[in-house]
Amino acid sequence: MAKDKIPTSRIARTAKVSSLAAGQAARHLGTRATNIARSEEGRSAALEKRHVEAAEQIVTALGTMKGAAMKLGQVMSFLDVGLVPEEHREEFQRKLAKLRDAAPNVSFAGMRKVIEDELGGTLKDHFAEFDSEAIAAASIGQVYRARLHDGRVVAVKVQYPGVAAAVRADMQNLGIILRLMKRIAPGLDVKTTADEIRSRIYDELDYELEAQNQRSLARIFKGHPFIVVPAVVSDLSAEKVLVTEFVEGEGFDSVKESDQATRDRLGEIIFRFYFGCMYRHRQFSGDPHPGNFLQMPDGRVAFLDFGLFKVMPKHLIDLELETQRAGHEGDAQRLWEIWAEGGLLKQPDKFRPDKLLSQFLDATWWYLTDEEIELVPEIATQVMIDMADPRSTHFGQMRHETLPADHIFGRRVETLTLAVLGQLSATANWHRIAREWMYGDPPVTELGRQEAEFYG
Repeated sequence: MAKDKIPTSRIARTAKVSSLAAGQAARHLGTRATNIARSEEGRSAALEKRHVEAAEQIVTALGTMKGAAMKLGQVMSFLDVGLVPEEHREEFQRKLAKLRDAAPNVSFAGMRKVIEDELGGTLKDHFAEFDSEAIAAASIGQVYRARLHDGRVVAVKVQYPGVAAAVRADMQNLGIILRLMKRIAPGLDVKTTADEIRSRIYDELDYELEAQNQRSLARIFKGHPFIVVPAVVSDLSAEKVLVTEFVEGEGFDSVKESDQATRDRLGEIIFRFYFGCMYRHRQFSGDPHPGNFLQMPDGRVAFLDFGLFKVMPKHLIDLELETQRAGHEGDAQRLWEIWAEGGLLKQPDKFRPDKLLSQFLDATWWYLTDEEIELVPEIATQVMIDMADPRSTHFGQMRHETLPADHIFGRRVETLTLAVLGQLSATANWHRIAREWMYGDPPVTELGRQEAEFYG
């Protein structure tokens, strides 16, 4: 196979993924049959074993993909924060990291051809200087540093040749992978989830759409005291090439070694950006990832990569905020009514309001509890275990829930933001910050006061 060629055939991969799904289904039936004669402890152990097998097969199935492996490795990266028992977690983290780093081996000549085909003319027609060494690998492309003829330094994101066709072929197999996923997360609506993921990832193949997303947030945050969204160079952006203002700063791994005050400040900024975008502006990046922000020398934080993006209808954001208020206030009956009316419960009469509240707070307590909390990696892990592990007291109840597709990326943003904050060991009263959009309260932190002045 030629070096620059990314395989796009679905047939062989479909056969392999289908055999994985069939094997998992057979094991599921076998487990159910054997469980009849097992004790409660034995059933729990068997379910956990099947749970581990399903996660193993999902990772293996992702590994059969060529175009979408990196992106799906990110979309499903919640697998490395708790959906597998601790003794297996390190191995899954290693496998997922390998998927996320599985960039195609494409020569610069191949990438240059993409740029020239998309923009027309030669590289020198558009750039005074262009460094052929990539400075970063995106999920479906690479990022280069260049200088325009007017002197501006820019970042140039270029899509791998052939990756769009490969991703589209891989997306045909997504339903099979999600059926495996349902073994772990029983409340998953496979069809609507598949449609939502396909839609978001197809959007991500279009850099013109990403440029539009980035321009939208750049307008919102223009002049913001501590958040930067780099400007887009619109006349040099196309379907497979995106040119933006170049920003420099410390990466996440470096900031992670800073003192507590620096980490707390970055944590609050990250929390304000991802949660604030969702609940204040109803549009947000779906990819809180350590590689997607830089701390600039002046203390501001630049946020990058807006391919995985979601715009939420107002009524759904209102429903989520109402749910959070009910959760914080401990109003189990009101929470049950909101979820029943909102269609999140398949059979509302099967749910006890107190158990529903307990399940909800297990996922959200860290920002609904009115006290200072230090977030550590184990908290993100515990949240995921509580919500999706077969040992969880909520596991049976979740089988009667359905998570609408529109909410999926919101939950992903919350969980991955928590995971990032946990890696920073950031400390704050997260609830007092969240009250700004939950209740319209005045800010209680210095960053909050700066942001309130900006919005005012």
